[in-house]
Amino acid sequence: MPRCVMAIDQGTTGTTVVLLDDALKVLARKNREFEQIYPRPGWVEHDPEAIWGSTTATVADALKTADVPPGDIVAIGITNQRETAVLWDRKTGQPVHNAIVWQCRRTAEICRELREQGLEELFRSKTGLVLDPYFSGTKLTWIFRDQPALRKRAEAGELSFGTVDSFLVHRLTGGAHVTDASNASRTLMMDLKTLEWDDELLGHLEVPRSLLPEIAGCTQVVYGETRGVPGLPDGIPVAGMAGDQQAALFGQACYGVGEAKCTYGTGAFVLMNTGGKPVASEQGLLTTVAWKLDGEVAYALEGSTFVAGAAVQWLRDGLGLIASAPEIEALARQVKTSDELVFVPALVGLGAPHWRPDARGIMRGITRGTTGAHLARATLEGIALQVRDVLLAMEQDSGEQVKILKVDGGAAANNLLMQIQADLCGADISRPEMLETTALGAAFLAGLTTKVWGSRDEIRTIWREERRFRPEMRDTELNALLDRWREAVERA
Repeated sequence: MPRCVMAIDQGTTGTTVVLLDDALKVLARKNREFEQIYPRPGWVEHDPEAIWGSTTATVADALKTADVPPGDIVAIGITNQRETAVLWDRKTGQPVHNAIVWQCRRTAEICRELREQGLEELFRSKTGLVLDPYFSGTKLTWIFRDQPALRKRAEAGELSFGTVDSFLVHRLTGGAHVTDASNASRTLMMDLKTLEWDDELLGHLEVPRSLLPEIAGCTQVVYGETRGVPGLPDGIPVAGMAGDQQAALFGQACYGVGEAKCTYGTGAFVLMNTGGKPVASEQGLLTTVAWKLDGEVAYALEGSTFVAGAAVQWLRDGLGLIASAPEIEALARQVKTSDELVFVPALVGLGAPHWRPDARGIMRGITRGTTGAHLARATLEGIALQVRDVLLAMEQDSGEQVKILKVDGGAAANNLLMQIQADLCGADISRPEMLETTALGAAFLAGLTTKVWGSRDEIRTIWREERRFRPEMRDTELNALLDRWREAVERA
């Protein structure tokens, strides 16, 4: 009988559960959204109980749809929104504070304090990250400053901290307190080289070490086995775990140095495998753990653009230019070019490699002849140009040329966007049959641990490409567009 693996993909707005067999046949895919909490402008929170409720409900939905006996599930893999911080009671498992989401900007002042103390280079050299509210560590600093009673409980060993993977493992197993190296590398608290929590960084962040989970690899049964989970029998190993973007890199079978992927979601996230040694970026990128398998560590360069699919949503919800996101492709195809219109989609600032939080969206080149179709095409070009900037920075940092970029995420289904991406990057764009490679990566990790798949080489043989896009744009046209883009970015 085919062996079945469950992947839990816990994202920012909802939880997706995928059941698939060893031939990658999707037996079920279900999603449940949960409430987003915005206490103040720029603040974003989640109720951890809502995250858990969406998880158990989606597990039940998937099992019902697939008609798979729960006992046939060989393993569970977890992937998650990475930098979101959860704090809970060590004994009861009950949250003691709303989760502070990776999007939340409330710790900007704490980050500024640390920079003014001259600590930016220390954090970058040890963690590969920048001092930005994006990451988990300063979220804990803020909580303990805001609620001293929680600090006292943390110092007394009564509380546990984790990113969402840790919280889910705790609930799934009935108490395990563990994270994996890829998620730990996003906290500002782990040394990239030792893969251990760093006491010097913890001191600057005012975080008690006793609060933190064990850092494990991405493939191991030691996370624990299911216990007391509604709808699931006890004893299923929770056997694979990685942050969402690292899981997508793994799910895309980017196992060689220089192989890269881009996930198009709300933003666009580009990761390049750099092999067994961390590559320090001089181009405004992040250095992160890709995965740790059987003691072997792979690192990656990462560049995130804040707005990709969100730009399309803005055209839909803000301007009413389209009724649904997929309509942008047909609208943009009504014109052959954007007619020199440039749109820099810096709607919430510019991410890597620019790191300009003060930047704002800009349209340049509007004329009386500009139509909604030109704006739609310029929006797709703006998304792709941001990704090109990141890829160029990666090539400069790593010395590796990206010849094939693997793509996934919702917007990767847009054929015109993918062709534009190929044209602008001068690289082939490879789109897989299964666009939900984040969940696929979690399944692969769990399946490797439990021998559903014997090796990464075997995974390569079953990973399947659906379509490839090759560069077609003429150099003169490309260079003119790039010149207009650079000028617009300077003014954004």
